[in-house]
Amino acid sequence: MVGSSGQQNQLKQHLVRMYGEPVATDVLPRLLDLLESYSTKIPEPKRTGWDETDVVLITYADQIHGSDHSEKHPLAILREFLVHHGYQDCINTVHLLPFYPYTSDDGFSVVDYKDVDPNSGDWQDVLGLAEDFNLAFDLVANHCSQKSEWFQKYLAGEKPYDEFFIDVDPATDLSMVVRPRALPLLTPFPSADGEKHVWTTFSPDQVDLNYGSPEVLLAMTDVLLFYVQNGARIIRLDAIAFLWKTIGTSCLHLDETHEAVKLLRTVTEIVAPHVLLLTETNVPHPENISYFGLADEAHMVYQFSLPPLLYDAYLNEDAMVLSKWMASLYDIPNGTTYFNFTASHDGIGVRPLEGLVPQEHLDKLVTATNDRGGLVGMRTMPDGSQKPYELNITYVDAMGQPGDVSPEHHATRFLASQAIMLAMKGIPGIYFHSLVGTRNYEAGVEESGIPRRINRRKFERLELENQITAHESLQHKIFTGYQNLLRTRVEQSAFHPDGPSEVFPTGHASIFGFKRTSPDGDQTILVLANLTDRLQALPLGDPKIHALTYDLISDEYVVEGQGITLDPYQIVWLTEPDQ
Repeated sequence: MVGSSGQQNQLKQHLVRMYGEPVATDVLPRLLDLLESYSTKIPEPKRTGWDETDVVLITYADQIHGSDHSEKHPLAILREFLVHHGYQDCINTVHLLPFYPYTSDDGFSVVDYKDVDPNSGDWQDVLGLAEDFNLAFDLVANHCSQKSEWFQKYLAGEKPYDEFFIDVDPATDLSMVVRPRALPLLTPFPSADGEKHVWTTFSPDQVDLNYGSPEVLLAMTDVLLFYVQNGARIIRLDAIAFLWKTIGTSCLHLDETHEAVKLLRTVTEIVAPHVLLLTETNVPHPENISYFGLADEAHMVYQFSLPPLLYDAYLNEDAMVLSKWMASLYDIPNGTTYFNFTASHDGIGVRPLEGLVPQEHLDKLVTATNDRGGLVGMRTMPDGSQKPYELNITYVDAMGQPGDVSPEHHATRFLASQAIMLAMKGIPGIYFHSLVGTRNYEAGVEESGIPRRINRRKFERLELENQITAHESLQHKIFTGYQNLLRTRVEQSAFHPDGPSEVFPTGHASIFGFKRTSPDGDQTILVLANLTDRLQALPLGDPKIHALTYDLISDEYVVEGQGITLDPYQIVWLTEPDQ
């Protein structure tokens, strides 16, 4: 039988806390049998742990396609593009957003968890990509498509699927439930037993799974292990905070939800200890980091406050809020780290700003987003009112400025924001569109009526190559500049996720600064970023800083005497010349 007696007891205790003793006693043998069935199928890991070379690219499986006459699958073309441009030397992991058959939400309404969408390719294409990169997969844990076999069997009343979803009397008071969308929480469906009003947190096409049934837990654990069998090093737990439903509560971050994450952590430690769990919880910071648990839940959590805080800092030319926030970040359990990012397939969430900035800052972000051609998503509050939930805009355009701004100026400002993210303590995640400098995809929004499509453009290979090789274009400047940042970053031991980080007091509201140190103490890097479009002079009076004269980004000595002058939007990674 798999696992030590201690690990088996851990599994039992997780089940007891979720379902009670009698059910746990019945379910445990089935769970252990499931783990046993996968124990010989898990491939040998290419790596364990993490270090400064860990960089994750976030992309759709069908991000790049060939011409109309191409016989290659998009997954194969994606691999060709990445290898052709040498990304295997500076990005070691590719996170494929849901690549399974789906019916809506660009993949997040899964029809079949164990199949590959034929519009993207097949499992051979996925395994081919794994030859050059580690892989991250999404476990779309909270919901599946209404067209899935599971839901269709639920509507037909077939066991055990009759327990897989949640039917609620529409007269029930659900006002306490936290809503991420301005849509009805229940959706009516005709079934063999009459009309059912099924819980649909995100859309009528995305039906929530009922983890109150251990059958669902077993089925989704099977899916997770299937992904590990097929090469996943990182499992992203999508929308995990909404997992467990108890009427009369917020149905967000419930104890049973945390227990489910702990169970999945124990499962992976038994059969695949190299696997890292990443929770996706777009909520205020204290709620987000609760998924670290006591180092017994997620290995990583998304750094959701970073994208809007960086946007806010550049918009206001003020690093004070960003510095104060960073100073509070790193009291987290050993063996955990942050997944740092600025852009993703979703918008820039603003709930993670709660408690960090005053309302007028949020109002200014909303206005700035509209001025830059973006859109603002809303959510419904318990009293029926609506509040901003996310800003739908590419991060490239968020870092732009209204008016006639030169590509050089725009690229410098955007790449500076990325260099801050890349230098922060944790593992960086880079959305494909940031890598290639994609602007707002307004045509995609108009064609689909879906605001998030503004940041989900798909490319034909030749079209993309033409954009990133046009030398005077914004896209080319971003593409080449980002490659330089990545190739430099992965060579610096100070950027190890476990290396200490501390805010550097610049004494200047418009200059953001922090230090990173390698775990062995052999390398220190001072990050300084000018948030303005003006020259800024900064004295560096600390004698310990005087040796940090060489800028890794520009490959130049930039500190003169006891100070430095930063060009508009310039960022530097200062270290000793021989490091």
